[in-house]
Amino acid sequence: MSKPKVIVICGPTASGKTALSIELAKKIKGEIVSCDSMQIYKDMNIGTAKPTEQEKKGIKHYMIDIVSPDERFSVADYKREAKIAIREILEKGKVPIVVGGTGLYLDSLIYEIDYPNIEFNEQYRKQLELIADKEGLDKLYEEAKKIDPIAIEKISRKDRKRIFRILEIYKATGKNKTEQEIVSRKNEIEFDYKVFALSWKREKLYERINQRVDIMLEDGLIQEVEKIHKKYNQFPTSIQGLGYKEVIQYLDNKISYEEMVEKIKMETRRYAKRQLTWFRKNKQTKWIDGEDEIKKNIKIILEE
Repeated sequence: MSKPKVIVICGPTASGKTALSIELAKKIKGEIVSCDSMQIYKDMNIGTAKPTEQEKKGIKHYMIDIVSPDERFSVADYKREAKIAIREILEKGKVPIVVGGTGLYLDSLIYEIDYPNIEFNEQYRKQLELIADKEGLDKLYEEAKKIDPIAIEKISRKDRKRIFRILEIYKATGKNKTEQEIVSRKNEIEFDYKVFALSWKREKLYERINQRVDIMLEDGLIQEVEKIHKKYNQFPTSIQGLGYKEVIQYLDNKISYEEMVEKIKMETRRYAKRQLTWFRKNKQTKWIDGEDEIKKNIKIILEE
């Protein structure tokens, strides 16, 4: 029996995934499953570039606004909930379209990887935070490198969250992340994933990223961060994400407005570069030109 088909549209931030996926969904009676580790959070709208109701054009979206910013949400949680959404869409006789740029979330689906849903060890996390703050994140990066040299290749030396994750997985299970991936990749894959990624010339993509940051600030990113702080009486861990942490530094008078803007743009460009590296490692990905008309790219997707 052939497996149900699921279309995947991935690529770096600001590459046009949202616009393409919505037009595709309209054409083929599809519904969208977000694959974005920040869009899952309620109240975090501007900085995560969530599609507005107007932009959605009546297309149902799943995996957006599903948890509070102060709740923990793991890759295992994402995989479980995203698969429930995919099955629901298929039961309606519609086409599931998975859309986003979070490589870890995507790999958990297309390779059926069971990332361990480890119990959060608050004491160990505090210990890691203390080492990172006092002795520098580099120390933990080198420790993670000894534990899992393969996984660390995909991670920036400044990526606190993912460095912590490598160490926490090993602490909780005694196995590194890569070893667990190898075992779980033997799982039977439930759906027939057709994976497409949007590519851009670097200069053009960076220009789009810079423009997007300017628009986010015009749309009220700073006010959004202030509202979240007021609502939760603190800055939840989720708000340490890209774009948000720089605004917090500005609000704490640690950097100037101009420094904040430049820092958000620079870190977003770096993130886009890491995303491209990640998606290029997925052998089944078919690359399509982001500069081409949406109609042309829809035709390419439907011909697969």
